[in-house]
Amino acid sequence: MPPTLCALCHSARALIIRPKNHQKLCKNCFLTLFETEIHNTIISSSLFHSGERVAIGASGGKDSTVLASVLKTLNERYNYCLDLLLLSIDEGIKGYRDDSLETVKRNAIQYDMPLTIIGYDELYGWTMDQVVSQIGKKGNCTYCGVFRRQALDRGAARLGIKHVVTGHNADDIAETVMMNLLRGDLPRLSRATSIVTASAASDIKRSKPLKYAYEKEIVLYAHHKGLDYFTTECIYSPEAFRGSARTLIKNLERVRPSAILDVVRSGEDMAKLVPPEVSNSSASLANGTDVVVAVGGEAEGEGGCGSGSGRASGGEMAAMEQKLRDEEGAKGRETDFTLQGQRHDRIQASPIAVKMSKKLPKQQLQRCGRCGYLSSQSVCKACMLLEGLNKNRPKTEIQVSVEEEENSPTLTRRMEGMTVVAPANIT
Repeated sequence: MPPTLCALCHSARALIIRPKNHQKLCKNCFLTLFETEIHNTIISSSLFHSGERVAIGASGGKDSTVLASVLKTLNERYNYCLDLLLLSIDEGIKGYRDDSLETVKRNAIQYDMPLTIIGYDELYGWTMDQVVSQIGKKGNCTYCGVFRRQALDRGAARLGIKHVVTGHNADDIAETVMMNLLRGDLPRLSRATSIVTASAASDIKRSKPLKYAYEKEIVLYAHHKGLDYFTTECIYSPEAFRGSARTLIKNLERVRPSAILDVVRSGEDMAKLVPPEVSNSSASLANGTDVVVAVGGEAEGEGGCGSGSGRASGGEMAAMEQKLRDEEGAKGRETDFTLQGQRHDRIQASPIAVKMSKKLPKQQLQRCGRCGYLSSQSVCKACMLLEGLNKNRPKTEIQVSVEEEENSPTLTRRMEGMTVVAPANIT
């Protein structure tokens, strides 16, 4: 039986079945279609303006790497006139972040973009390894999420940038919608589903150009473009609540491939039913784009991994990548059977436009009394978390070697608030 031809060009052999709608495409048509859909999302949402400096939240993972590659391509193809650069956050996770940052450094050279790295230890005096050793793996994503969001703001402010793009994809948005439903937190839906978000604690906006892109299609794009990215999952993320929502979404996708976008658009519809006074949505950009404002800096939820740095299902995506490599050598063995009357291609509905008409009065902001970060409270959330960590941190560590007849091991004693008093002179 002759090979199946691409559904778009009708000339090249189809190599890819799109996870989104089961459309059979050749390599070139898939890459072009993927880039065109991202371009349409950018244009329809008016994400950028000419001459804007934009920081790409880069983690070295597939999402941020694909985002950087696509934005560079579209910027040159459609003349966006953007000044793109990479901004990375070093959470201080040995065996994970230190390796992924090496990938980011290579990406900076490959895409000819300047790179800035901001570390938790530099900003807060703590690394995530130290935080987890202090509090355990339960709840550590809450710390990382708050720290990371403020670190992105501080990094962008240091560079004089007002716009940060992140690699959140359709799977991420669907997971966040499901998490909010499972927790009964409807007010967050408008913030979770909006393609552009801002924080009451900062004048820096964030946008998600990959909002309607499937995670599997991002892997396909990275594979067929030969992109250099990091695949290891964060060693602390399996304990996160997001993992439960991810499993549910993946199970739904197996039964109904369109389930991911269905959940995203359902979340958008439900968000319109939440009064703006409850969801704290009250901003609009000069170009007319609606912006959802998150009070307290929690527009993205509690996920601390940010743009594709470990939030993806590492095992499943790694298996998919291995399958793609295996199939490279099996192109000539494909046999296509189509039952009469069976429909393979599915037409996807266009994204729902969300328009928030009511506006809230602008919130009164102030400087955090400790770090100077803009906050809606006298002490920002990051400083509140740091206060709890620092209270339990040992102030002094003293090692005392004890030599006994039975050769006892070295004693390690940790003392807090220890005062040493010199003994009186003995005659």
